[in-house]
Amino acid sequence: MQEKLREHIEKIVPLTDEEFAFVSAHFTIRNYKKRESIICKGDQVNHCYFVVSGLLMLVYDDESGKQHIVSFAMEDWWESDYLVYHTNTKATMSLQCLEDSIVLCLTLQDYQKLCAGTQKMEHFFLEKAHAGHIGSQRRIMSFLTSNAKERYEQLFQRYPSLFQRVSKTLPASYLGVSRETLSRLSS
Repeated sequence: MQEKLREHIEKIVPLTDEEFAFVSAHFTIRNYKKRESIICKGDQVNHCYFVVSGLLMLVYDDESGKQHIVSFAMEDWWESDYLVYHTNTKATMSLQCLEDSIVLCLTLQDYQKLCAGTQKMEHFFLEKAHAGHIGSQRRIMSFLTSNAKERYEQLFQRYPSLFQRVSKTLPASYLGVSRETLSRLSS
């Protein structure tokens, strides 16, 4: 587990064994089963999660009960309800396992200790934040400027393995189209 974290971090910053020992001491490992919730709406969100294995889905349920998929997170991705994680408020979204999953958990306090304790980790998390922000902007721009077929092609091009791991209903929801529309788009 820890080796996957090290490989992930070292794509951005090199770490000595001593530095990695410091980093890894701030994470805890958790195993979740398929369909299990890591975060439920209304929960306190005490961790962000690095996905070692498995597939997660961040979901917002609106007042009418309609489920909106905010994001998917697969191996080597980070996920949480970040607004809540950083503001110590109650979860507005839920984080669910689509597969049996193993995650490394990082509290906000440990995140802050890592950033304060080593400039390399501060740089690493800044790069991850930039990548997340860019990804969010891409998704927003896609909804503003692309039709359903173009959004499907963009998603499929970026994450082809996602379509092999979930039913068509979930990518359809993520793209804001029906399952039937997604079937037409993918043929």
